[in-house]
Amino acid sequence: MTPANIFKPTLAAALCAFAFAAQATEFRSSDIHPDGYPTVDAVKFMGERLKALTNGKHSIKVFNNSALGNEKDTIEQTKIGALAMTRVNIAPMNNICAETQVPTMPFLFRSKEHMRHVLDGPIGEEILASCAPQGFIGLAYYDSGARSLYTAKKPVRTLADAKGMKIRVQQSDLWVALLEAMGANATPMPYGEVYTALKTGLVDGAENNWPSYESSRHFEVAKYYSVTEHSMAPEMLLFSKRTWDTLTPDDQKAIRQAAKESVPFMRKLWDEREEKSLAVVKAGGAEIIQVDKASFQNAMKPVYDKFITDAKLKGLVKRIQDTK
Repeated sequence: MTPANIFKPTLAAALCAFAFAAQATEFRSSDIHPDGYPTVDAVKFMGERLKALTNGKHSIKVFNNSALGNEKDTIEQTKIGALAMTRVNIAPMNNICAETQVPTMPFLFRSKEHMRHVLDGPIGEEILASCAPQGFIGLAYYDSGARSLYTAKKPVRTLADAKGMKIRVQQSDLWVALLEAMGANATPMPYGEVYTALKTGLVDGAENNWPSYESSRHFEVAKYYSVTEHSMAPEMLLFSKRTWDTLTPDDQKAIRQAAKESVPFMRKLWDEREEKSLAVVKAGGAEIIQVDKASFQNAMKPVYDKFITDAKLKGLVKRIQDTK
């Protein structure tokens, strides 16, 4: 064999390797939470599964701790394809995709088990798919726990106690209406600004789940945690449709599979984290208050009347309520 003949297959192999490398993609994904938070670790796990499923062709790099902006910012970046993926709470999507309002509704899910069963089924898939016309491929839901009120200066035990309090909410019209139905003065604000706002008295309180209350250290400046459990609004994994449309069907299938495989992983982490977070905030001096939950539930009719207006959304609510 001549040197030229030896060179040809070697060159072909090199070109093949270069072509593979050119197609390999490290998808950028964003999260507002710190390292070790269940949503961050779950997307990292998804990245490992995607790498395995595509034989190293694709992977995911997570930019957490609001490195790429707040959730509203990263939703916009994902829509235009500047970001491949983002993990956000469902609430900021409410003004973009109407169907996402339904799982956000107060006191809709009877329990964590009911919420998971609904979102894992056809209703959950229908809501994810409804975001495609707005530029997002909905991949999966993660848990966000049950959200409750916490306050800095005085505890909330009944609906009347919340009246007039300035409570930070997510940047969502529905969330504003939910807190206003409680009689509170809803104050939309990015998550990263809440600690300082609580500490300086700019707001009287906020609302979130145990792990967020703990990891944000909000319990240091708002020690009264009132267990209203007014919402079990989930997290969403959203992929940029602009990026998605450039991928092969096999790559799309692998991304969907990796996302779905990350869900039970995330839930296990979440359940463990809730227990740990509760212990941390109690040790840190937080006072856990059991509220008159019925008084809060009974105040929510105006929220449903305002946001669940058309037949499709009403139908989704009823199907969720009827799911055993």
